Amino acid sequence: MDLQLKNKRALVTGASRGLGYATALALLQEGCQVVINSRNADRLQVAAESLRSATGGQVFTVAADVSAPGAAGQIVNEAAIALYGLDILVCNAGGPPPGAFESFDEAAWQRAIDLSFMSHVNLIRAALPFLRKSDAASVLTVTSFTTKQPLASLILSNSVRLATIGLTKSLALELGGQGIRFNSILPGWTETERVEQLMVARAQVSGATPEEESRKQAAEIPLGRMGRPEEFARAAAFLVSPAASYITGVMLQVDGGAVKGTM
Repeated sequence: MDLQLKNKRALVTGASRGLGYATALALLQEGCQVVINSRNADRLQVAAESLRSATGGQVFTVAADVSAPGAAGQIVNEAAIALYGLDILVCNAGGPPPGAFESFDEAAWQRAIDLSFMSHVNLIRAALPFLRKSDAASVLTVTSFTTKQPLASLILSNSVRLATIGLTKSLALELGGQGIRFNSILPGWTETERVEQLMVARAQVSGATPEEESRKQAAEIPLGRMGRPEEFARAAAFLVSPAASYITGVMLQVDGGAVKGTM
């Protein structure tokens, strides 16, 4: 299938590694021009060189922390200048730390809100003037399957990411008439550094090794394994592409069947 992404202009945040990097790679492979973002400038440059080497595509970088005040506008504006506009926005950021409810103070909650909710709000707000000029405008928010099936010790993520789901669905309804599509992917357990960190945290509590915790978690997934970043990325590339032009307001689980409910 031709996803009709050739020469489309995409900004992917949180893209120096993990799901963001894999998504940028998939978009480049489909012919997109891509701006990648990360707060770590050195890691971002390494990622950009790797992407260029793998695809021969046009890759630009904007180093900034999406959760910092004013950063979203800077990131989007620099991306739009580099690409002469914007067709696709992929809002991705690292998740809040694990822990029990009473282990977090008000400041921790605010940091989680800024990272996992307000970053999406601010990026989308900054991108709308450019997306309105596109004939293939699409926004993808990256959330988590825990918005459907909360996990123990992830109280911050379980709570805050639900707000992004509400935002995404609301904007699909509000801005659909302007030709801008909004969808979200709810990734499950995927082989990323974020999941490795969660397995380490579990192991510290259980006394097992991180590898044992990973095997235990994989055994609970119907497909019997964790996902690979490229499996997430293929779904992301499709959802943001013109090939998915009649799909908006969708919260797509890419989780190997981990969510047991029917809704």
